[in-house]
Amino acid sequence: MNDYTGEQIEVLKGLEAVRKRPGMYIGNTAERGLHQLVYEAVDNAVDEALAGYAKTIRVVLYKDGSCSVEDDGRGIPLDVIPEEGLPAIEVVMTVLHAGGKFGKGGYKVSGGLHGVGISVVNALSEKMITRVRRDGWEWEIAFERGTTVQKLKKLRRAEGSGTYEWFKPDPTVFETLEFSWKILENRLRELAFLNRGLEITLRDERGDELRERIYSYEGGIVSFVDWLNENKESLTPVISTNGEREDVVVECALQWQDGYNEVVYSYANNINTMEGGMHLTGFRTAVSGKVNEYGRKRGMLKEVDPNLSTDDCMEGLTAIVSVKLQDPQFEGQTKTKLGNAKIRPIVYGLVSERLDFFLEENPKIARAIVDKCMQAARAREAAKKARDLTRRKNVLEGSGLPGKLVDCKTQDPALSEIFLVEGDSAGGTAKGGRDPNTQAILPLRGKILNVEKARLDKMLSNEEIRTMITALGTGFGEEFNADKLRYHKIIIMTDADVDGSHIRTLLLTFFYRQMRQLVERGYVYIAQPPLYGLKKGKRQEWAFTDAEMTAIFNGSDPKDWTIQQFKGLGEMDAEQLADTTMDPQKRRLKQVTLEEASEDAERMFTTLMGDKVEPRKLFIQEHARTVRNLDL
Repeated sequence: MNDYTGEQIEVLKGLEAVRKRPGMYIGNTAERGLHQLVYEAVDNAVDEALAGYAKTIRVVLYKDGSCSVEDDGRGIPLDVIPEEGLPAIEVVMTVLHAGGKFGKGGYKVSGGLHGVGISVVNALSEKMITRVRRDGWEWEIAFERGTTVQKLKKLRRAEGSGTYEWFKPDPTVFETLEFSWKILENRLRELAFLNRGLEITLRDERGDELRERIYSYEGGIVSFVDWLNENKESLTPVISTNGEREDVVVECALQWQDGYNEVVYSYANNINTMEGGMHLTGFRTAVSGKVNEYGRKRGMLKEVDPNLSTDDCMEGLTAIVSVKLQDPQFEGQTKTKLGNAKIRPIVYGLVSERLDFFLEENPKIARAIVDKCMQAARAREAAKKARDLTRRKNVLEGSGLPGKLVDCKTQDPALSEIFLVEGDSAGGTAKGGRDPNTQAILPLRGKILNVEKARLDKMLSNEEIRTMITALGTGFGEEFNADKLRYHKIIIMTDADVDGSHIRTLLLTFFYRQMRQLVERGYVYIAQPPLYGLKKGKRQEWAFTDAEMTAIFNGSDPKDWTIQQFKGLGEMDAEQLADTTMDPQKRRLKQVTLEEASEDAERMFTTLMGDKVEPRKLFIQEHARTVRNLDL
């Protein structure tokens, strides 16, 4: 007890805490954390736009792995802060929680989920330079790993105002240093949609060819809904409303389309509130209330009929709900649920008023909306009956599990994994190669139903889908509970040919549309079987790409090797399948994630699996040359 003294108390000064525990400030030190650096700089620029000062933001990726973010806002203040004895710009860059967002009137509304600020970017960058244009001059200050190495100095005469941040992420902190165009594009496009009139440029100078895109949408979130529904058949025009009440700015845009999926994204201060919150509750309540009210008033719903449920009214609805407010309160598991109670009646009131007016002014469209919602209600009743077939009794009772499931012995979901295997033949091979303690096998015969084009009742009448739901144990629809999942690794294992790819896409569509929480929690994986087995004497190698096979040859004569090409899982015996694709110590798995690209995923599933043929044809034509190992 006596050896615990003041000597064991560590005091971290300045930005040392950030460098010591970077994950606490940016999520992790992998891809997500790396991109968070860009988001922090961009969020500052967007705050200037929200305050009415900035109109353009420019993000540039350079060949040396660095990045710059520039805006035409007011520029970070340069005057000396008396209590610090330093220019404001240096304090902002080197002191945690210093900035214009903490109650002194710098910003009425500010975005950014982490809100850790530009000082964290500075702390986690090998080098950083900040330039500011203000009052007719351009100024510069420079840092290394959060420490000032060049004091603020005047560079040159300059017109206008704005801030330029250049930083190079620290290789001793991050596991990856490569910025992803796709990840940044999705976030910057989203910000451009959410901030009408803001122009955001993304420029990539890293490749042989320069790549540059400008994102700017005068239609704002109306353009966002148009973009999401581009490849869908719409039932209504985009209905939009916006207004400011009690210092809260609300924007909503919604459109029913003839599909069956609800696609609603909610935001608070540009943050994607993936877990919803008070703004989303107000929106959903307004939609269901007004649809039911109209249906009753026009005699489409009789007195004895129960109300259409909120889910019935939201079927086929694409919507964006965006609010901007002071002091947002974030709750939930991932701090992405808006908790401010006063937001709910504000959103409810604005959306109710707009829908009231629209439905009265457009009776033909209004009746089509109510009719669609009534069809959804009938399908929901039919699905309830079908759902009984998927109910699974207690595992210990031994009944209730599908007969074709070869279960594992452990009942701990964290240790259990299930392979969804294409065909009975490959299922038999997988059964022989599995670890019976932790690995379950579920063979799936043929191609499952395309759930993109099917309602709940039709879905639950499909035997393969019912079998899968029963095996997973989560329940379905209104009764779905991700916490009841029996396996924390759901591994899709299909052949490496066209049919296998199609089956994999059908399964991914099912999980994305009907069990999305399993994807969000990181439970869904794709097995990676090898393309080639290579043997030379007693030496056995596996190659997953042509490049790997060439590397294995290492300049030697391929004639010395026996080469086996695997076109399907059935061409491997149980030992080979276990050694290459199932053994946790040797296999390669791809985890299916959404991350920041959920809107992009939404459009992709619609393009690949939806009713419209033309967008799919264009997609195939555009990407045909990039397909490898296509078995025709």
